[in-house]
Amino acid sequence: MIYLFVTKNLNKNSMRMKIKMVDVKNILVLGAGLMGSGIAQVSLMAGYNVKLVDVKDEFVDSGYAKIEEGLKKLESKNALGEGVTAADLLARCGKSIDLASAVKDADFVIEAVIEKMDVKKQVCKTVMDNGPSHVIFASNTSTMSITEIGKDSGAPERVCGMHFFNPVPLMRCIEVIKGESTSDDTFNIAMDVAGKLPCLRGDRYIAPVLKDRPGFIVNRMNAPVIIYLHWAFDEAKKRGIPWERLDADAGGKMPMPPCVLTDFTGIDTNYHIMNYYKETLSPDFEPGEVITELNEKGDLGQKTGKGFYDWSQGRDAIMVKIKQAEAAGIFNLNTLFAIMLNEGCRILDEGIASGFKVIDDANMAGMNAPGPFGAGKKNYEAWAKVLEEVADKTGKEYLRPIELMRSGAFTKMRK
Repeated sequence: MIYLFVTKNLNKNSMRMKIKMVDVKNILVLGAGLMGSGIAQVSLMAGYNVKLVDVKDEFVDSGYAKIEEGLKKLESKNALGEGVTAADLLARCGKSIDLASAVKDADFVIEAVIEKMDVKKQVCKTVMDNGPSHVIFASNTSTMSITEIGKDSGAPERVCGMHFFNPVPLMRCIEVIKGESTSDDTFNIAMDVAGKLPCLRGDRYIAPVLKDRPGFIVNRMNAPVIIYLHWAFDEAKKRGIPWERLDADAGGKMPMPPCVLTDFTGIDTNYHIMNYYKETLSPDFEPGEVITELNEKGDLGQKTGKGFYDWSQGRDAIMVKIKQAEAAGIFNLNTLFAIMLNEGCRILDEGIASGFKVIDDANMAGMNAPGPFGAGKKNYEAWAKVLEEVADKTGKEYLRPIELMRSGAFTKMRK
């Protein structure tokens, strides 16, 4: 695909317009971990030339090995296309540990480095200082401000977000985020590139994120559910109710009940996410006592062998215990959907998404779970009452329904 860039060079007396044709062929993937290697794999499958870059040869080699393994598995299933081999695709994959040099022929850079703002800003500036004048920098951050990442890069108009879900080859959703300075050209090119990246489980869904706000669409909509769950964790502890009884409240209707899910994703991850939203959205995201205590003790869940549960007994044994437990009656799924509907309405109210169909579709593609608007169109009045009660009970004003939800005006905002 060939794109037309129009750039303006301004001085005191004149404006000069420079037109450059850009043919996106070369993608540089920065960060060779699980996300980066997945992004590189689907980029190769889309026909792009790919360069995999990290700070150490061992990291790059490990990422390359993951790509090779994934492609060979697909080749064995004849899933790469007629006559296409893993070797054919890998021949278009270069490796480097020198970003400044590697970016010189890049058209598009996708960053998947550690979630630290100073690191992301540094690599963004390195790309803009050393890459071609048309190079686009797309950050795979799940939470951080795209505007802030590009602010000091020298070319913030060529910085955007491209948030993938893990594992990249299997999860359909990619959120493309427009920062405050992102140009329309950059945003449209990123949307087009994202749409070309294949998914092994159905068609890609590309969610346009029109404003740079914390959590973007999918993570943002699900974030306040954690406020409610932290309250539930603390309430169960206060009443002396075992975790399996609290998880039994899910009634087997969630892919993972709350305590299991939190152990699986990591207590520390949960704790840091809540602190981030506390700083960027509301003090009501203050981590609860139980999560704070587990984090301080280093009982971080499955990865440390202990969190809410003792994982040495294995997941199956934990799930059996939950199935046999009497429900605690502390939380219910309708409340979770009510909270998500309310946050979805905030996303609409803030202009992050163009309509509720985008939000529902993004949640299904990114979380393998339906969004709240389908049921919410019929239940918003009852759910608004539920949220008033929940806000009173928990003391968390953020959970109180906003006017767009309470009035049902969101029903006219489908697209």
